[in-house]
Amino acid sequence: MTKGGHTILSKKEIITRFSEALVKANTELDPSIREHLEHYQGPFSEILKENERIARENRLPLCQDTGLVECFCSLGHRVVLEEPLQQTLETAVGQTYRAYPFRDSTVDEPLFRRTPLKDNVPPMVHLFQTEGNVLEIRFLIKGGGSENLSRYFALEPSAGVDEVENKVIELVKEKGAMSCPPLHIGIGIGGSAEKAFVNAKYALTDRLEARNPHPDYAQLEERLFRKLNDLSIGFQGLGIGPTVLSVHTVYEPTHIATLPLAIAVDCYLNRKGAVRYED
Repeated sequence: MTKGGHTILSKKEIITRFSEALVKANTELDPSIREHLEHYQGPFSEILKENERIARENRLPLCQDTGLVECFCSLGHRVVLEEPLQQTLETAVGQTYRAYPFRDSTVDEPLFRRTPLKDNVPPMVHLFQTEGNVLEIRFLIKGGGSENLSRYFALEPSAGVDEVENKVIELVKEKGAMSCPPLHIGIGIGGSAEKAFVNAKYALTDRLEARNPHPDYAQLEERLFRKLNDLSIGFQGLGIGPTVLSVHTVYEPTHIATLPLAIAVDCYLNRKGAVRYED
């Protein structure tokens, strides 16, 4: 509903559509990724394909690790909400994970008792203020195996492209087989340490075939894509098929004395989605 030039979004609408997107991402493989799976003829290929088919047809999870939900929310300055967006998304995640056979993967505090929370809340919510009358929510459903490959490097500002490439290649070469490849690689460059990490995760929400609009970063993505696939880690680390399916970068202005580099990794399922709300 629009009133006085503002878009008023109801809590119910946000929850309903976001919940539908969560279910789809947990149970249906993206068609562009399914195409790669269909072409794979190596070990366990028929099992992987059968798992994908059963999940899609019966709305069952593609993986037993139904992840931590991470949201990247672009909120237009003319959008009015009924309550804080964090609260609404927590409700959506909790309702969805209770209604479907999705594993609850969150604990109440990380160090001492790690007591399960039972409904997979809270989602990790990153809020970006933008112009306009639109709310867009991109999200990842991030499993623990790929999350454990996250890395941050505080590089010298004089470090060149080769050092950035080497950090990514070394990480995938050493640990890539542990995260259900073929992998998706998100790279955040610049900004601050925390901004680089947010950008690395955000990069994982992009389309498989997308390229950074800056030609230098697009070429970096293409070079890394080739070099990482030359590692021949293959599907599930078995040496056959691609090692990575996508490499995406996001960069930010940064301080003259710093060069932040964050690397985020996702498994081959790359469970993600985007919901756009507008009047």
